[in-house]
Amino acid sequence: MERITVEFGMFETLFLAVIGIYLGDFLRDKFPVLKKYCLPAPVVGGTLISIFTMILYYANILEPSFDFKTVNTLFYCLFFAASGTAASMTLLKKGGKLVAIFVVLAAILSILQNSVALGVGKLLDVNPLISMMTGSIPLSGGHGNAASFAPMAINKLGAPKAAMEVAIASATFGLIVGSLLGGPFGNFVIKKHDLEGDLVQIKDMSLNEKATEIFVNRSNVMSAVLLLVTACGIGQVIFLILEHYLAPRGITIPIHVCAMMGGILVRLYLDKKNKSDEALIESLDIIGDFSLALFVSMSIVTMQLWQLAGLGLSLVILLVAQIILILLFVYLITFRFLGKDYDAAVMAVGHLGFGTGAVPVSMTTMKTVCDKYRFSQIAFFVVPVIGGFINNLTNAFIITTFLNIAAKMAVGF
Repeated sequence: MERITVEFGMFETLFLAVIGIYLGDFLRDKFPVLKKYCLPAPVVGGTLISIFTMILYYANILEPSFDFKTVNTLFYCLFFAASGTAASMTLLKKGGKLVAIFVVLAAILSILQNSVALGVGKLLDVNPLISMMTGSIPLSGGHGNAASFAPMAINKLGAPKAAMEVAIASATFGLIVGSLLGGPFGNFVIKKHDLEGDLVQIKDMSLNEKATEIFVNRSNVMSAVLLLVTACGIGQVIFLILEHYLAPRGITIPIHVCAMMGGILVRLYLDKKNKSDEALIESLDIIGDFSLALFVSMSIVTMQLWQLAGLGLSLVILLVAQIILILLFVYLITFRFLGKDYDAAVMAVGHLGFGTGAVPVSMTTMKTVCDKYRFSQIAFFVVPVIGGFINNLTNAFIITTFLNIAAKMAVGF
């Protein structure tokens, strides 16, 4: 029986993403253990849908093809614009020191990831240019870096053509594992170090929260939507300016980081005009949550899990070694150097997220942890700035350096 390719357009993909969210919410309600260990609804439901499509693929029934990049970018940018609007001047001042510390920690982790890739790869007699495709290229960089650096390794450094498949499969592996481990890891750290504080109980909302909920009305939501679209527009202008000056130098700036910058500028304007009331900020946050849920669900639903079947035992060992490294690093180093408090725990979750599956994993796992306990404004400012912006720059330099080392080691393979 010949497998047919089924095209899922933008709306069909969105529909599947919504089903994934509802399915995840349903399962979290039916199985409290999922909530206990902070597993996100979009990840739970989306993963089940991905498994179902994988079964259809292996049964030679169909191969799904998804058209979702444009709409996914929209929701991604809306979320980051909303994150930017949460950054008041006080938060920007407070986050400066943590940003500096986190920059160094993120760079160190990227160096260690590539060192482990080459070291363990050598022990397993794997071509160094192939083992590099299990390091910070697909993990800290995600699918975007995998699609960018793998062809460069093949065309310029002589890596086997399998490098592309390994990089994409490793990025998929990291996305899944990071999404599944982030919540339980955060829950473990918070419980172990007694950082619960005032646990946020949805059923027992404070009077202030109830009042805020009442004030969120049609006018607030309309204003919030318009402000976020404005922030994305400002972000696009920033993106085009930076691209004009930096692209010729080989530096790429992610569009979502520029959307966050737009959000920060919008918030500074609102603060200056005394228009940043609680109801409006709550509305911005609601739209951000909605956008993040759809983005993550689409990212998970559209995963091609059958790509993982191409990973041999040696590559699986390499990826497991990476996961062990990341878990140890974010717990023993990141959490401690960022202050060993609740905010540090949430930022460690974020570091685990973009260390395994890029920034989207960070944001959804941090949000799920915060939904159970309490919101961490500083974490939602620091992590995207590092994971989405600065780490992209430092990681590119680190990857290039290690690829050149791998090319020298690969002579004779």
